[in-house]
Amino acid sequence: MNNKPIINFSGINVYQDKKLILSNVDFTVSNGEFVYLIGKTGSGKSSLLQIIYADLPVTDGTAEVCGYNLKTIKQKQIPYLRRKLGIVFQDFQLLDDRNVEENLAFVLKATGWKDKDKIHNRILAVLEAVELIALLKKMPHQLSGGEQQRVAIARALLNQPDVILADEPTGNLDPETSNGIMKLLLRISESGKAVVMATHNYNIIHKFPGIIIKCNEGKVNSSSNKLD
Repeated sequence: MNNKPIINFSGINVYQDKKLILSNVDFTVSNGEFVYLIGKTGSGKSSLLQIIYADLPVTDGTAEVCGYNLKTIKQKQIPYLRRKLGIVFQDFQLLDDRNVEENLAFVLKATGWKDKDKIHNRILAVLEAVELIALLKKMPHQLSGGEQQRVAIARALLNQPDVILADEPTGNLDPETSNGIMKLLLRISESGKAVVMATHNYNIIHKFPGIIIKCNEGKVNSSSNKLD
């Protein structure tokens, strides 16, 4: 497997509304790695994710994600970068007026898929990966929180991204359901994709060890399988 870093940050500063949140950030993420972003609320975890998917600009240092230079990326290139990233949010963000299949088809059509058979087959493949194929025709309100998050993960997998970014994906779920989501995300990383997950749930990190990137007092520290 090519172990060249898929995310490479060196000496970058992270700003929100011109306020410096994190300074001199250095870390790399390679294929197949499971990385936790941890830190208190407001420490910069979500801002760091926003940098990765080019929602916040990079003004200094080196920042490369999936082959794109984030300092020089053009606005028209950002949708192509984001196709290489699967993004999972805490609040699912499913479309309430469409069933599971239609939610997933909407994303594929929006990213240029036209062939109905290919769309249908890709939807079946991602639902099989998250063990939800039986719920194809269910509406979001008919699903449990865990099932909705699995649909959100399936949606993130649709365009076969290189990296999954998960922002507090277990934040609205009970512990048992959270364990199921974590096992699913770990399977995805074991298949060769990088997974970067922001969380403040240290119980999960103890149960499912990974590389830890900690945002603390304006700095970022990286360690392996350890909590301070």
